Amino acid sequence: MVVRPFERLRFTVVSKLTDVPKRILIGRALRSDRLGETLLPKRIALPVFASDPLSSVAYAPGEVLLVLSIAGVTAYHFSPWIAVAVVVLMFTVVASYRQNVHAYPSGGGDYEVATTNLGPKAGLTVASALLVDYVLTVAVSISSGVENLGSAIPFVVENKVACAIGVIVLLTLMNLRGVRESGTLFAIPTYIFVAGVFTMIAWGAFRGLVLGDSMRAPTADYVIKPEHQGLAGFALVFLLLRAFSSGCAALTGVEAISNGVPAFRKPKSKNAATTLAMMGLLAVTMFCGIIALAAATNVRMAENPGKDLFHGGVPLGPGYVQNPVISQVAEAVFGKGSFLFVVLAAATALVLFLAANTAYNGFPLLGSILAQDRYLPRQLHTRGDRLAFSNGIVLLAGAAALLVGIYGADSTRLIQLYIVGVFVSFTLSQTGMVRHWNRHLATEKDAAKRTHMIRSRAINAFGAFFTGLVLVVVLFTKFTHGAWVALLGMCIFYATMTAIRKHYDRVAEELAAPEGPSDDSLRPSRVHSVVLISKIHRPALRALAYAKLMRSDSLEALSVNVDPAETKALRAEWERRGIDVPLKVLDSPYREITRPIIDYVKGLRKESPRDAISVIIPEYVVGHWYEHLLHNQSALRLKGRLLFTPGVMVTSVPYQLQSSEAAKLRARRRQDWNAPGSVRRGPAERAKESSAPK
Repeated sequence: MVVRPFERLRFTVVSKLTDVPKRILIGRALRSDRLGETLLPKRIALPVFASDPLSSVAYAPGEVLLVLSIAGVTAYHFSPWIAVAVVVLMFTVVASYRQNVHAYPSGGGDYEVATTNLGPKAGLTVASALLVDYVLTVAVSISSGVENLGSAIPFVVENKVACAIGVIVLLTLMNLRGVRESGTLFAIPTYIFVAGVFTMIAWGAFRGLVLGDSMRAPTADYVIKPEHQGLAGFALVFLLLRAFSSGCAALTGVEAISNGVPAFRKPKSKNAATTLAMMGLLAVTMFCGIIALAAATNVRMAENPGKDLFHGGVPLGPGYVQNPVISQVAEAVFGKGSFLFVVLAAATALVLFLAANTAYNGFPLLGSILAQDRYLPRQLHTRGDRLAFSNGIVLLAGAAALLVGIYGADSTRLIQLYIVGVFVSFTLSQTGMVRHWNRHLATEKDAAKRTHMIRSRAINAFGAFFTGLVLVVVLFTKFTHGAWVALLGMCIFYATMTAIRKHYDRVAEELAAPEGPSDDSLRPSRVHSVVLISKIHRPALRALAYAKLMRSDSLEALSVNVDPAETKALRAEWERRGIDVPLKVLDSPYREITRPIIDYVKGLRKESPRDAISVIIPEYVVGHWYEHLLHNQSALRLKGRLLFTPGVMVTSVPYQLQSSEAAKLRARRRQDWNAPGSVRRGPAERAKESSAPK
């Protein structure tokens, strides 16, 4: 019988080719007891979990002006009021989530809140919305960063899809190295960006209010040709609501902190709440400052700048590249080419790339919780060699790269898909928190605690009402502009996770041990052993000796007649050696091996349903990769087919060839390396392996 080589040594040979590059890219594996070393202080947690809302000020003001430009430059005077509405919403959401992180510090965030208080379906809806939004966060942030960088480097614009996917790969590798290392790398550019924006706001205010300087954006002299002149009534209201919904992009990522509470240092809830407050204060100040400076410097933006922006009565043409609002304001305040202008431009592009890190931390954590609840594959609950949820990180990267490829790394098109998922989770989460406080108030007797709960309930109730209203606005104004794609994605996630949960539930029910006796616990009436034989050699003799040691009720050797001459030689050798095990030969007119054996074993099982059939397969072990190509895989096919036959047990009896010693020596030399999955196996199993005889 030609057999499949021994699995463990085969893995050693293959892993040697893959393990070294893996260690170079993501570093050496970490022990499970070092998990505490990856927890984050507030100064690192802020850029890790809040880089998305902080960096959104680089594109959210521009989205507001782009929508208002439909009615012409006269509609720009509404931008401060839209900014005020966004600020009120931001403070409402931040205040609401501060209640969440104290009440649910386990890291389940919106999903846990909705599931606990509104039921599994609401929780699954929230999870679907968040998963879609995390993917969009990566796609939008990186696409926007590529566009900002492309304004200075033409090569990036010409190859923006490839560049965006390259950045996704780079961020994926950084996150696979672990949260703490990636957080340290991300902190510096995020803080430079924040400091640069505040410097720009302060210097712009000083120049305008104190020095009286006239600051003009590079587009200040351009004229906007409105698509709809003189909007009024319902049309104007619709336009303002659409501009508001675009400005709400500044709120994306707020929920990531509530999902990432376990990654904070102790006291976890307090540190997470403090980080939320810091993030909200910084984000609204930068957002309002940029909106104000854009109005003061007369920034002009258009959805189709080539034909809607005019200079001297002539359209700018398709070759015109429209710079983001923050870039135009920085040029007006600092001066084009100045040191501060260059620093802020570089920090803006970099922080937009790093903003995707919010999703790289939120998506894997949520995926782990969903996998634990059996809504996603269990592999997503497993930590990788660097104690990060590696499978979730890779899944997020793949989905974001696919989205970037489909939409051509166009941030304007991708933003239209944005926000829907965020406000679905916001609304359901805050509604769940209201029910949470109602449930606790029904049993709480302490007056001080009741006062605190009533105040928290009021905050969450207002948050639920406000975010629900915004959700309606977003769906109403953005549905035909791309929101339907996000809704479709949510439905796909919901259906997929429901199907996965049904599968796991069905398997668990089928595998559950019964209280009374069952066919699986009853001892078989007899054990009939069958040793597969192709020729008489050392592996076959070892398998026969092992089968005799088992002391089965009956034992026979089984061969398949593919070549009559070989079969005749086998019979003659069998008789010459006087082997005291009956040899049965199966005819195979079509020279098949697998089917006759399967049919024969099934026949034995059918004749005696209460008997157990033990199929013993002799195997020999090789040590070189090229030797695998020199042998067929008949034993593997047999094993695969026999696994689906009830009442049949398959046993492999290995025989090590001399070449397997080379693989064994290589494995010993590599013991200093942590094998893939060693962290997951735990110290007890690793100690057992290291103490095994060599």
